Amino acid sequence: MSCASFDEVVARNREAAAAFMNRDTEPFKELFSHEDDATLANPFGGVARGFDAIAARVDRAASYYSQGAFVGEELISSHHSDDLGYILSVEHLRGRLGTRDVVDDVRLRVTSVFRCEDGEWRLVHRHADPASEVRAPETIV
Repeated sequence: MSCASFDEVVARNREAAAAFMNRDTEPFKELFSHEDDATLANPFGGVARGFDAIAARVDRAASYYSQGAFVGEELISSHHSDDLGYILSVEHLRGRLGTRDVVDDVRLRVTSVFRCEDGEWRLVHRHADPASEVRAPETIV
């Protein structure tokens, strides 16, 4: 069974990121696969595997933001076949993080991998980190 348009899932992914910045995690959770091999590595560390762990991690991560906004996305690369696809992008976000008193601009380098499951594109892996700019080697220690 072939999947719907890959462009549609890319748009849904962007909409999910925007909702997430307003602490609405349902759109992201609706995108994720319920298969055991689904994974999430977000900027707050660790790796969640399996839908229940991913859903809990998404909810926790959203709770770290307040006054959040999805500013935009730079799509760097995208490709898909009949049953597998990916996007590499830089997400531009704005919000208060944790206990900070200021609203910060945040840039996340994001890789999202999608798989066609029962005729629908599902997110099977998302990795996001703040390394959107080239860095000196000493900065990763």
